[in-house]
Amino acid sequence: MSDEAPRHFEIDMPPKAVAGSYADFANVWHTPDVFVMDFVSLVRPPHEGTDADGNTVTVVPGQVVQRVRIPPEQVFELAKALTQQLEFWEQENGRRSGGD
Repeated sequence: MSDEAPRHFEIDMPPKAVAGSYADFANVWHTPDVFVMDFVSLVRPPHEGTDADGNTVTVVPGQVVQRVRIPPEQVFELAKALTQQLEFWEQENGRRSGGD
């Protein structure tokens, strides 16, 4: 199969995945071979607690709702796709600052 031939992707989505998962934030980390995105949903409101040294901290209870692993080569394509979709969203909804 030639690398120059057009590709037509036929992608199936299992019925259980159609609804998706809500995530409040994502944590991204990597190894030499893979980038990992853990999508996290808060499970309870933050509360005061203490760390191992006895210091007061705010504990934010969360649960990973989805872990996605992608090869490093795909990170560039994902970044481009996210940037493009964010630009479309801003055109439709107006620009918003990161904290609002």
